[in-house]
Amino acid sequence: MTQDPSNHSGRQILVVDDEANMRHMLSALLSDAGYGVDTAQDGAAALEKVNDRHYHYIFCDIKMPNMDGMEFLESAARHLSATNVIMMSAYGTIDTAIEAMKKGAYDYISKPFKSDEVLLALKKAEERETLKNENQELKSRLEHIEQTNRFGSMIAESRSMQEVFRLAAKVAQYETTVLIVGQSGTGKELIARGIHFASKRADKPLIPVNCGSIPENLLESELFGYKKGAFTGADRDYGGLFAAASSGTMFLDEIGDLPLSLQVKLLRVLQDSEIRPVGASASKKVDVRIIAATSKDLADQVRQGAFREDLFYRLNVMPVHLPPLVERTDDIPLLCRFFIERYSTKFEKQIAGISSEAMSLLLEHSWPGNVRELENLIERAVVLAEDDVLGAELFSSLHEAGGQCRQEGIDDIVSGYSLKTGKQALEKVLIKKALAATGGNRTKAARLLEISHPSLLSKMKAYQIE
Repeated sequence: MTQDPSNHSGRQILVVDDEANMRHMLSALLSDAGYGVDTAQDGAAALEKVNDRHYHYIFCDIKMPNMDGMEFLESAARHLSATNVIMMSAYGTIDTAIEAMKKGAYDYISKPFKSDEVLLALKKAEERETLKNENQELKSRLEHIEQTNRFGSMIAESRSMQEVFRLAAKVAQYETTVLIVGQSGTGKELIARGIHFASKRADKPLIPVNCGSIPENLLESELFGYKKGAFTGADRDYGGLFAAASSGTMFLDEIGDLPLSLQVKLLRVLQDSEIRPVGASASKKVDVRIIAATSKDLADQVRQGAFREDLFYRLNVMPVHLPPLVERTDDIPLLCRFFIERYSTKFEKQIAGISSEAMSLLLEHSWPGNVRELENLIERAVVLAEDDVLGAELFSSLHEAGGQCRQEGIDDIVSGYSLKTGKQALEKVLIKKALAATGGNRTKAARLLEISHPSLLSKMKAYQIE
């Protein structure tokens, strides 16, 4: 399994082992693979070397005289932040490996090992390093995009969304009614907020109302207010939401759900800037900008008689169409990085990025829930992640039609309905299956399971798998 030396030009490896034969064997193997190799006979000698130069990778034995591998990890910690350390031992246990990971090691291989295992460990370390570099570049790009390709709290770099941002920014400067159209989860309220805060009314109230969430018999009094004694329970005057939005903006979400009886009253607000509270004998003026949003086809609603034609034309002065996520998949990597950073901070976890296999799944998904669905998936993945990279196994629901599992066989694995217990039972079965398929080779089993070697060791200990 000799590799092209040009692939690793300039890559430096330090081999730390008290056995001369082991140092010689690894030096020959790694040199043939194209790496530059230094050696040290114990941790103390290795510490001197890392003080003088940077190594991309270090293979370090655990049991050595003078200074063992664990002591070296602790003493050299400040020099190893950009180095992948792979521990080696003939006497290792799962506990030893986990302890090494806690002290900063990236991976662990057991002696005796084959040449393929050494090169595979290096390949994994290189992939991890590449992924970290890519995510650092993406983070820098994200910071740039947040400054240039942003509207309000929304970010995007797709051409279609850039057009939306430009239109919304222009519309924000004029006192005109806006109708935002798009599927559920595309960010209609975020665009509305962006328009408000980019307008001259930014320092005035923004009042959001979901027209479908307030019961019809309460909606009129909530929007327009009421006079004391107008109905049972009206023991005081109430100004209503339009009054609360005075000099500011009213965001009417799901305007297509507004009852016909209230559509004529809203039309009066748009035409005459007047409202009449329930029980009042006269109307009063209001200064409110209206931004409406809908996931319905209002033109079709008009044809069906479910929406007033005159109100539709009044609302549709400046339409803004938000494309579904499936039509702008080039925004998915950027959104993933954004949500990973958000939830890594929220849950105090160190997530470096997302694997290429997982990203492929996300890019191929149809996204019926749009950006909201993507955000929920990333949040759940960050919560469940046991590695610093979100792997494809965390998005397994995208593999399954409708996100459902076959009922057959589930009862054989776990009883009851606990998701936590079910997840643990299924993981245990899959780990045993992978170990059996690889003849007990934990490195190969980890590859089959699509998790890191340290994660496999930790799970084996937790599930008491020998």
